[in-house]
Amino acid sequence: MPKAKWREKELAALAAERASADTPNACWLCGRPLGRRVEWHHPLPKSRGGRATVPVHPICHRTLHATFTNHELARLEASGERLSDVPQLQPFLRWIAGKPPDFYAPTRGRR
Repeated sequence: MPKAKWREKELAALAAERASADTPNACWLCGRPLGRRVEWHHPLPKSRGGRATVPVHPICHRTLHATFTNHELARLEASGERLSDVPQLQPFLRWIAGKPPDFYAPTRGRR
């Protein structure tokens, strides 16, 4: 089986596992319960052949794309490293941890 197809199946299984975790309907990035608005993120960007999607809060989705390029997201996904463990996201994840599910604030882009 081509590596890309295998990776897609692995991502789909990971998304299903996370969706059925202790907190159903949890955000793929921060793990908080999802609110009324849910967006779908491609862990492997569509521009790099990704098809699998995972549920995320709008603020988490904006932060991912404000922090990383599609090339960087693809590289992180290929490395198998969890995005929640990446140092660039740690301040955001600590800050958002205590916020309600529907919390939203403007997201700043890369500097």
